[in-house]
Amino acid sequence: MTDPRFVMCMKWGSKYGPEYVNRLYGMVSRHLKGAFRFVCFTDDVSGVRPEVECFPLPELQLQAAKFDGGWRKLNSYQRDLYGLQGQALFLDLDVVVVDDITPFFEEPGEFLIIKDWKRPWRVTGNSSVYRFRLGAHVDMLEHFVAHQAEVRRKHRNEQEFLSHYLHAQGKLQYWPKAWCASFKYHCLPRWPVSFWKEASIPEGCRIAVFHGEVNPPDAIAGRRNRFGRGMVPARWVAEHWTE
Repeated sequence: MTDPRFVMCMKWGSKYGPEYVNRLYGMVSRHLKGAFRFVCFTDDVSGVRPEVECFPLPELQLQAAKFDGGWRKLNSYQRDLYGLQGQALFLDLDVVVVDDITPFFEEPGEFLIIKDWKRPWRVTGNSSVYRFRLGAHVDMLEHFVAHQAEVRRKHRNEQEFLSHYLHAQGKLQYWPKAWCASFKYHCLPRWPVSFWKEASIPEGCRIAVFHGEVNPPDAIAGRRNRFGRGMVPARWVAEHWTE
């Protein structure tokens, strides 16, 4: 029997509205062949389309310091995550799917993540797109819970911690380089060309990752959140980032 396939995301607070979840589902449904379940862990289900299975944000008893941001993703490695079993592809809310993502479930490996673009010599991956088997890495979560203060001293974020932990076990692998492109580094032309030349989709790209100063709505509007930098509206983002 084929493993169930899950596509997962998390939404909390007010930074991202339900439209991010709804559009992510729309993009996945257009670019993933075969059956899948789309799951969102969230503290607010209002406005989320009915095709999305919503569950409360998984929580752990953590130390007083609030482990928000990417650290919350570690909760997805619980032994029993609402009874879900199978392969899970986790996507950040602010990615844009531009081509077939079926190969993300076919690529061999225990844990696959994006190779760091800016410092490719580092072990650390980018956790905007990663795949794992549900319940398979409980030891990583247990280590984090037992050594929270030490982990925070050594690692500045969750993706650095999990990359080093799984690399030490020989379980960390990276997606083929072309599959996940950084909008900032690979799609957007260099300054000052960005003032008049539109961002493009690199050859072989399946998912465009937005991190730093530009989110999908900014790219659509031609808006950069950095003084003295400019860009023209990216029409392809508007075409793909839809329900």
